[in-house]
Amino acid sequence: MDLSGIALNEADGQVFLTVQVVQDRAPLESVTLLAWLLEQGYGNCLMHTEAIDQAARDAHTSQKPFVLLVAQRCDAAFQVQIAPDDMSAALSIAAARGGEAATPAAVLRALAAAGVTQGVDYAAVASVCEQGACNGVVVARGLPPEHGQDAEFEELTSVQQDRTPRVDEHGLIDYRERGTIVVVKTGAPLMRRKPATAGVDGYCVRGKVLPARAGMDLPFTAQLAGAEVAANDPNLLQASLTGQPVRVPCGVMVEPVLRVPEVNMASGNIHYDGTVQVDGEVGHGMMVQATGDIQVGGMVDGGVLEAGGNITVTGGVVGRARLCAAGSVTARFAEAVQIHAGTTIVIRDMALDCELQSLNQIIVGDASPQRGRLIGGVATAMMLLKVPLLGSATSGVTRVVMGANPVLQSKRKALQERIEKEDAAHASLKKLVAHLTAAGDPKGVLERAKASREQTAAVHGRSLAELDELDQQIALGRSASVQVGVAVSGTVDIAFGRLVAALRRDYRAGVFRVDSDGQVVFTDSSGYAVPVQ
Repeated sequence: MDLSGIALNEADGQVFLTVQVVQDRAPLESVTLLAWLLEQGYGNCLMHTEAIDQAARDAHTSQKPFVLLVAQRCDAAFQVQIAPDDMSAALSIAAARGGEAATPAAVLRALAAAGVTQGVDYAAVASVCEQGACNGVVVARGLPPEHGQDAEFEELTSVQQDRTPRVDEHGLIDYRERGTIVVVKTGAPLMRRKPATAGVDGYCVRGKVLPARAGMDLPFTAQLAGAEVAANDPNLLQASLTGQPVRVPCGVMVEPVLRVPEVNMASGNIHYDGTVQVDGEVGHGMMVQATGDIQVGGMVDGGVLEAGGNITVTGGVVGRARLCAAGSVTARFAEAVQIHAGTTIVIRDMALDCELQSLNQIIVGDASPQRGRLIGGVATAMMLLKVPLLGSATSGVTRVVMGANPVLQSKRKALQERIEKEDAAHASLKKLVAHLTAAGDPKGVLERAKASREQTAAVHGRSLAELDELDQQIALGRSASVQVGVAVSGTVDIAFGRLVAALRRDYRAGVFRVDSDGQVVFTDSSGYAVPVQ
């Protein structure tokens, strides 16, 4: 290897090749120079192969000395990529080439220079430094804020189900989901309140604090009837009397339960703020009024029952009795009586010559699926009438009215009148604002007029939303149906709104409803549908 006149010199990590002019020097190969560099201890450096090739060529032909940079020492290089949300930082390391290798201290300096000050994963930093090189390894993570929890309310006793009716996607109420009456004693624990938590602040990798949102600290509802906060525990609600627990928002109230053997001339009429349980019968002409439920263990013979909740009669209802419940009404049988229910009427056997009105559904004969009957009288329901046998050849006309909800219609009429008044008030305020803006405002009432205009607009918007919700509920009545489990016989009139189907022949099991063309159709158990004239 003839390297006369050729020398290596290193300065500041750069390796220079100096070539003097030497006559009759044998030609050099670039591989020879490269091997020489390796022998001299520069094998780990970054080689400039083009400069080495040039030196090998020019060493034989150049008439002047020359110096070329042929290698250099390179420290490990770092690139930090911070995520757009500042919640993580990734590190890429280009391995050292004869220079300083990657060290945790050097990585931390690179992270700090990029703005990463928090959330560094020191174990990950040490690991990538041991490897010497990496590509996009996450070495820092921010901590999202842990928002506070809202106050929670844990029931400590079995509470009666909410009386609010639960409507499914078909607009029907499952009358079987009604719960039972539970009674608690004075001092019984009802509910425990878990206070809201403040939360824990988070941070991003740049060190910015991400504040946590404190939970909403709701107290027990004030003035809960029949319940009170425990004297030695402000987060414990307990019963202050014996009665029926009823869940309300942020609390439980206790409705007292009145139990009587029977209602007759000896007991007098019952008017009670709570739930009434009658073990025996309710006699003719007697009245039971309750803000809660009414349960009767015997029959109701000509009596009047009015309940803010549900009415349940184990026996029958006869003698021109009148039952009215905001919730459901259930009885074994009914004859020549009036029954009005806010959700569901359930007559487990048969109903004869009755006036039945339910704002959702009427179920007759669920305990007698082969012989349960609805005969004579009028049955009015919004969504569903279900009965095994409808009508009778030996009775008068049985009338059925479907899709009707007088309560919703009344609410809509009142709401429509209110909207018209709101429209008029808003129009007047708009004119006033326009006049004051154009003609001047010497008395300084323009701002108040604008505020009133905005307030009326907000109230009007809420009223329109309420009207839309009512219309959606009313529209459910268009899918009303009459389901017959066994047969239709005798004279039966079924009305769907203004459409009246006068049935003057027998029908087998099937369903009556209004189709998409606005015709009353009957669909038998096989799925075959025919129009009803």
